Amino acid sequence: MTGRHAMTASGTDTPPATPAPAVDGRVWRTFGDPLVAATGTGPLQGMRVAVKDLFALEGFATGAGSEEWLAEARPETTTAAAPAALLAAGAVVAGIARTDEFAYSLAGTNTHYGTPPNPKAPDRISGGSSSGSASAVSLGRADIGLGTDTGGSIRVPAAYQGLYGIRTTHGAVSVRGLLPLAPSFDTVGWMTRDAGTLAAVGNVLLPASRPEAPPPDVNPPDATLHDGILQEARFAPELLALAEPDVRAAVDKFLHDWAAGTGIPPLERTGFRMAGLPGWLSAFQTVQGYEAWDCYGWWISRHWDSLGADVAARFRTASEIRPGECGAARELLSAARGYIRSVVGSGVLVLPSASSVALPIDAAAVGGESIEAVRRSTMQLTCIAGIAGLPAVNVPLSTGDGLPCGVSLIGPAGSDAALIRLAGTLAVP
Repeated sequence: MTGRHAMTASGTDTPPATPAPAVDGRVWRTFGDPLVAATGTGPLQGMRVAVKDLFALEGFATGAGSEEWLAEARPETTTAAAPAALLAAGAVVAGIARTDEFAYSLAGTNTHYGTPPNPKAPDRISGGSSSGSASAVSLGRADIGLGTDTGGSIRVPAAYQGLYGIRTTHGAVSVRGLLPLAPSFDTVGWMTRDAGTLAAVGNVLLPASRPEAPPPDVNPPDATLHDGILQEARFAPELLALAEPDVRAAVDKFLHDWAAGTGIPPLERTGFRMAGLPGWLSAFQTVQGYEAWDCYGWWISRHWDSLGADVAARFRTASEIRPGECGAARELLSAARGYIRSVVGSGVLVLPSASSVALPIDAAAVGGESIEAVRRSTMQLTCIAGIAGLPAVNVPLSTGDGLPCGVSLIGPAGSDAALIRLAGTLAVP
């Protein structure tokens, strides 16, 4: 039918509908209203989820942030465990959100689709690799950003965009139906605009269990969990020193304002073995790279030209890692894991989520040693929870200039729900 307006079957003139907001292709690979309807009712009724393009959704191919991978992928026949649980609890999938290629980055930039916007810090990067999920939540187009965290991919975009976010205890949330990056470190996580929604998702996805016992070679302090609330908190000045001055000042203020009260553990100073941290990060990256090449090397070796320069460089390095190198790195990480868990004990370790605020997009695109130095400092902070397999919650902060940054609360294995509750108690107005 032609004409300025459509006509109903009875011939009545129908006024034009209000146009829907344009779909930003930097944020969404596919978007719907909703894209996938809820399969049940429950505590997440009507909440919109942005699903990182690593999770299987029945009827849709999984793209992993790669044009060519998506072109060759077939529609999934089942939905991954994590989004399936959210749908069963009443949430809807708003869309499939962009990710860095194969989740192998922390920047949020993508050669094929561009950088998802950071509305809290325009002209700055979004943070990755759960970049699209973070931007969708920050923009208000989703209530829940479902993502993954291997080396900081929830905590970094959450810090850069002023969101709450959790990297869960390794193995606490099923990764069934998830494209891996490095299975030794991959975890499911999510981001929200407030601590209450973060907790609501946790009530659906997290197992109702106590934290696991520490390894036999670890002697934790006497602190215990009481009614699910952690009883001790620690910060290490050496870890704070990895942050840029503006972020360090924001975290210092957060620590200064920490007041032990109902449900808030007293905060104490502790030390951290910084001499080993660069080596631990190197070992972490060795194992991550070895496993990433094991997952995707068969495909990457035939599609080098499809990758962005930064991701291609990481995969080239990964392709050269030998089994013996990986084995030695795993031995080093085993010792580091025991040490980190001994520092955390049964309490919470407080540290910056990222070493800096989000970098300007043009500076991140140019790259260079200064950018790599910031990335190394951030990864020295984020690898701590990854090496130890521990949960970490980002609490959003702001610098003196009003830019988003974040502080992480790392707790013992299985303390995810307690950390979320503590984050809500410590929320900065």
